[in-house]
Amino acid sequence: MIYRDLSLRERQVLGIIIQSYVVTAAPVGSRTIARNYNLGLSDATIRNVMADLEADGFISQPHTSAGRVPTDKGYRYYVDLIMNVSRINDEEKKKIDENFGLIGTERKGTSADLLVSAAKVLGSISRQLSVVLSPRLSNAVFEKLDIVLLSSTRVMVVIAIQSHFVKTIVMEVQVDLSRQKIDAVVDILNERLSGLTLDEIRTSIARRLSDCTADKDLMNVIVGSADNLFDESSILERLYISGAEYIVDQPEFKQPQKVRDLISMIEDKFGMARLVDEVGCISDIPRIGSDVIISIGKENSERKAEDLTIVSSSYYVDNMVGKVGILGPKRMDYEHAVRVVNYMADCLSATLSDSN
Repeated sequence: MIYRDLSLRERQVLGIIIQSYVVTAAPVGSRTIARNYNLGLSDATIRNVMADLEADGFISQPHTSAGRVPTDKGYRYYVDLIMNVSRINDEEKKKIDENFGLIGTERKGTSADLLVSAAKVLGSISRQLSVVLSPRLSNAVFEKLDIVLLSSTRVMVVIAIQSHFVKTIVMEVQVDLSRQKIDAVVDILNERLSGLTLDEIRTSIARRLSDCTADKDLMNVIVGSADNLFDESSILERLYISGAEYIVDQPEFKQPQKVRDLISMIEDKFGMARLVDEVGCISDIPRIGSDVIISIGKENSERKAEDLTIVSSSYYVDNMVGKVGILGPKRMDYEHAVRVVNYMADCLSATLSDSN
C-alpha cells in the first residue's frame, strides 16, 4: 500500500489513537490525547492533526460527537511504519515454555497431538482465536506403512511420515486376505518405498513394484489406490483451531449477529483453513521480520473476515512448511500478537524437527 509520508506529529497521534483504542475499545478524542500524553501540543493542534489524518483515511469518526477510531488504512500504516516489535519478554516466553515445553518433552503422541496442544496454548496466551495448519505432505518422507485387517473386506492403511505425522485410510478390498499375505505385502512396500517422498511414491509406485512376487491381488489394490493413499492431506485434515471462547468475549462481538457470523465462519473449516493458508500468497502485504504476515480487514480473502485481522507465520519441518496464526478483531495488540505467533512458530519448527 502506498501512503503519503506522515509527519512526526501525525505518526505520534495515529499511534496513540491505535494504542488507546486497543485498550479501551472506545473512540479517542483530542482532549484525551492532550491530557494523557505529553506531546507538547495543544488540544486545538491535536484536533487539526486528527482532521488531516481523517481526511487522508487513516482514522474515522463513528459518530458526530465521538472521537476517532483507526481505519484499515490506519492500522496498515501503523504495523508497517510505526509499530516497534521487541523480542518476546520473559513473562510471555515463560507462559509458552511452561505449556509448550511440557508438550514437547512428553512427545508420546503424534504430531497431530502436538499441533492440537499448540493451538490451545496460543489461543490461551493471545486471548484470540488460534489456528494451526499442519505442513503439506507432498514433500514429506515416507517412513513405514502398516495394514490393519478390520474385516474380511476392509483394511486400514496406516502411513507413518517423518516427524511423527501419520495418515490413516480405511479401504474396502474385494480380495482374499490373510495376515500372512498382508505381512508379505507390507514388508515389500516398506523395503522399496522407505525414504521416498509421498509425491515420488505416488508417481512411481507401479514401476517400483512391477516385479514383486508378493500377493498380486492386494499389491494391485495398493498400487491402484496410490493417488488416494499417498496424496496431499486434505486441508481440513490439516486444520487445528482453539480459542473461540476468548474472541467472543471481545466488545466487537457483543451484538448477536456478529457472534453468529463469527461462529458460522469458524464452523466453515474449509474456509478457515483456506483463509489462513492464503495469507502468505498476498504479495503486496509486507512481512514483519522474516515470516510474520499481518492481513487486516478487507485484505483478507473472505468477506466474513473483513472485520478481523490475521497474524500468521510459517514454521518449518525439514522440507515441509506449516502455518500458525491468530485471528481477532482489528483492534488487537499487534506487537504482542507478532511476538507470540513468531515464538510459537519457532517452537513448532524446533520441536517437530527434533522428533526425527
